[in-house]
Amino acid sequence: MAVNDDRAGSKPLIEKRSIDYIPEAERHGRLLSQFTLWMGANLQITAIVTGALAVVLGGDVFWSLIGLLIGQLLGGGVMALHAAQGPKLGLPQMISSRVQFGVYGAAIPIVLVCLMYLGFTATGTVLSGQALGQLFGVSDSVGILIFASVIVLVTVLGYRVIHFIGRVASVIGVIAFVYLFSRLMSQTDVGALLQIRHFSWTSFLLAVSLAASWQIAFGPYVADYSRYLPSKTSSVKTFFAAGAGSVIGAQVAMILGVFAAAMANGQFAGHEVAYIVGLSGSGATAALLYFSIAFGKVTISTLNSYGSFMCIATVISGFRGDLRVSRLQRLVFVLAIVGTATLIALLGQHSFLGAFKSFILFLLAFFTPWSAINLVDYYCITRERYDVPALADPKGRYGRWNPLGISVYVFGVLVQLPFISTKFYTGPLVEALGGVDISWIIGLVLPAALYYVCAKKWHSAVPDHLILPVEQDSDVQPETSGARRAAAQA
Repeated sequence: MAVNDDRAGSKPLIEKRSIDYIPEAERHGRLLSQFTLWMGANLQITAIVTGALAVVLGGDVFWSLIGLLIGQLLGGGVMALHAAQGPKLGLPQMISSRVQFGVYGAAIPIVLVCLMYLGFTATGTVLSGQALGQLFGVSDSVGILIFASVIVLVTVLGYRVIHFIGRVASVIGVIAFVYLFSRLMSQTDVGALLQIRHFSWTSFLLAVSLAASWQIAFGPYVADYSRYLPSKTSSVKTFFAAGAGSVIGAQVAMILGVFAAAMANGQFAGHEVAYIVGLSGSGATAALLYFSIAFGKVTISTLNSYGSFMCIATVISGFRGDLRVSRLQRLVFVLAIVGTATLIALLGQHSFLGAFKSFILFLLAFFTPWSAINLVDYYCITRERYDVPALADPKGRYGRWNPLGISVYVFGVLVQLPFISTKFYTGPLVEALGGVDISWIIGLVLPAALYYVCAKKWHSAVPDHLILPVEQDSDVQPETSGARRAAAQA
């Protein structure tokens, strides 16, 4: 792996790749970076708020913690299965959807993914703006603008800088959370809170859904951050590195949120950042915690902005038949994405908590069917045998539109509608189920089963092996390059 680290050190700071295939000569990094990136992305204020919602919206501490853990494991498993695709394909996550939806058809779920990224970037920017406003003694709106400027810079720099910030954020996050937990334990009787147990299916499944949706929402871009790993990297190890970092980081943050909300006596909603920092007192310690909150949000907000850039580039490239994106185009895309998210944050900052809960739950209706189709196809139908060059060719193996994938996806969205319970929409069967939202379970299981049965019978021809682009780099072994050239010509 030392060779790969040397390669990384010789590369320019600004990433030159975008949605195109990563040649073996440019692969670098260690599995530890997957763990630290996803732990750093989850040890942050929005995850705390998500955990707090389980209590704010009616759950007790004990069953909220159990429900959140179950949701983390279920959703984290889905997220980690996507992560394992990165080293094998050397591609961003959403471009692989062209196998299931067609080169043009993949734009359907990708556009929805872009909306998700905008929403998460905006809500994260609200909380970061609160932290920076307190830290620098300015308004929350000014704090939002400062934070947005940082996100633009880091997103433009790209992959290496994002992973570096992830490592730093994980260290800062661990220190901050250890301190906050120690302060929380000294201010409340945790044992007494855990003894209050009033089980409710509605509250319990809400906690499961909150955590599961949090993890599943990473699925559309998690492979973007594992695609530079050497292709021989173990899929199982990639699964556990990314999954463990995300599940552990999110669960720790959500546990803190649960306890903070339980002891807040209604003072948490609307003052999330100030309340969390208030656990530490004031002065220099509070300032450091405001900094750690803002820095922790840099990682995940950059992931969202970078993922948005990848998605927009994927949509445009599909219609023009070219995977290359210039640095100027990259800058324009990022400015447009972060600018839009910042505008949403400025307009919606005063009604954050309720809108955020409805937003992340409603997202499940659109992303669980996509995950189900993508994972079933990759692991059960094609079994990693993708024709990577054909992903850029509308006239190639995967065609412009794939009726099978698109039809199952639409079915997966529609079949959830009777079971969705959000402020945006409540299905007719929710009341009969006691107010429990089980749409995400329906959206995972039924589309997966339907796609598996149909694809087994009607799927287009699958290559005999993984076909990768011909590599023209001298660092590639001759026999490797020759094998891939023969595969590409097959």
